[in-house]
Amino acid sequence: MSQKVDWANFVAQTEANLPNVKDKADDSDDEAPENQAEASLLAKIIRKGLVANKNDIEVQRQDPKSPLYSVKTFEALNLKPNLLKGVYEMGFNAPSKIQEMALPTLLADPCQNLIAQAQSGTGKTAAFVLAMLSRVVPDKHYPQVLCLSPTYELAIQTGEVAANMAKFCPEIEMRFAVRGEMLPRGTKIAEHIVIGTPGKVLDWTKQKHLDLKKITVFVLDEADVMIDQQGHQDQCIRIHKDLSASCQMLFFSATYSQEVMDFAEHIVKNPIVIRLRREEESLDNIGQYYFKCSTADEKYNALTNIYGTLSIGQAIIFCRTKKMAEWLSQKMSNDGHAVAILSGDLTVEQRINVLDRFREGKEKVLITTNVLSRGIDVEQVTIVVNFDLPVNVEGKADCETYLHRIGRTGRFGKKGLAINLVDSDSSMKILRDIEEHFGRKIQYLNADDCDEIEKIGQ
Repeated sequence: MSQKVDWANFVAQTEANLPNVKDKADDSDDEAPENQAEASLLAKIIRKGLVANKNDIEVQRQDPKSPLYSVKTFEALNLKPNLLKGVYEMGFNAPSKIQEMALPTLLADPCQNLIAQAQSGTGKTAAFVLAMLSRVVPDKHYPQVLCLSPTYELAIQTGEVAANMAKFCPEIEMRFAVRGEMLPRGTKIAEHIVIGTPGKVLDWTKQKHLDLKKITVFVLDEADVMIDQQGHQDQCIRIHKDLSASCQMLFFSATYSQEVMDFAEHIVKNPIVIRLRREEESLDNIGQYYFKCSTADEKYNALTNIYGTLSIGQAIIFCRTKKMAEWLSQKMSNDGHAVAILSGDLTVEQRINVLDRFREGKEKVLITTNVLSRGIDVEQVTIVVNFDLPVNVEGKADCETYLHRIGRTGRFGKKGLAINLVDSDSSMKILRDIEEHFGRKIQYLNADDCDEIEKIGQ
C-alpha cells in the first residue's frame, strides 16, 4: 500500500463499491500469504509456553477520560468464578505483560476500543479470548461476539483456546464460521460467539444467518495480515460497515507497519494503542555481522567456516527461494549435517512435524524461506544466517522481515548471533539500508579468518 493514503476517502470509496464486489466462494477468500498467517499458526501450535518479554510496553492514552491501569493478578479483574477457574486450568498463574496492560482496557465499562501489538507468544490470544468470554450475556441466544482470523487453521486455533478457557462455562456457546461449515437456509445462529474467516462470515451475513448489528465485540486477529492484504482488507471493510457504532473494536497483531497502523486508527474510533517501542524491537542482545561472498559456493564455504569454528546449538538459515533452500539442504546433508527444510510446498501438518523434530533436536539446522520469519520460538537456536538478505516485491530491503528473521535467535533473554552473507553491490546496498533503518552497525567479518570468527562466539 502507498505510504501516503487518504484513508477516509479510501474507505468511503471502498464502501461505495461494495454492492459491485462479487461474492466469492469462502474456500478461495480465506487464504493469506504463508509467510504471515501460516507462520503465526505454526507459532501458536508448537509453542510450549509464554515468551518472557522483558521489554516495556508503550501505551498511548488517546482517551484522557479513561486513564489506564494495569493488573498483576487475574483476581483483580473480577471475572466470573468459573471463567477464572478456566484461566488457571490453562496454566496462566499471573498475567503476562501484554495482558497486564490490555485486560483492564478490554474489560472496561463502558467499552473501549483497542489496537494492540505484541510479539507472538506473549499471551495476546488469551487476552482477547478472555474479553470475548467476559462480554457474553448467556441469556441472549444470538451472536454477540465476532472474531475474525485470516485462515481456517488460525480460526480453529483461536476456537480451541476459547473452548479451553470456557471449560467450566457450559452456558457460553460458540460456532465456527469457516469453510466446510454449512447452515440450512433460514437458520438463525443461536450461539453467543462466532469465530471464523471473513469470506464465510460475509456469506452467512448475506444469507441472514447472523445480524452484525447485534455484535457487541469485534476482534480482528493477525490484524496486519487482514488489513495489508487487498482481499481481506475489502472484506473487513464490508463487515466493519455493518457493525453498530457502539461495537467494541479489538485489533491484535505481532507487527504493524505505519500505513497499516494509519488504516487501523482510521476505522477504529478513539482507540487505546498498545505497542512495542521501536528501539526495543532492534534486539540489543543479538550480534549482527556480515561476510562478503561472490557466489553461492563462496557463501557455502563461509557457512562451513562458521560451523568449523563456532560452537553452535541449532541454526536457522534463511534463503530467498525454495530452489536455493533445496540446493543448500542437499549440500549440507552431503557434508554430514542433520538438516531439515521447511518450504511452502509442505502442508501445515508436515510443517508442524518438521518443527517438532527441530525443537526436539533431531535436526540441528533448519533451512527455510520467509515461512518461518515470524513468531517461532526455539530456545536452542543460537545463530541465524541470512543466506540471502530479505527484500520486498520491489527488490528493496525488507527491514520488518529482517527483524523477524534475526529475532529467531537471542530468545528468552539469551545472546544470539545473526550472520548475513553479502554477494553483490545490490546486496551490500540492502545491508546498508537495514543498518540505517535500525540505526545499528552490522560488523564486517573475514570469512577466511577463523580467529576472528571465533571471537564473535565468545
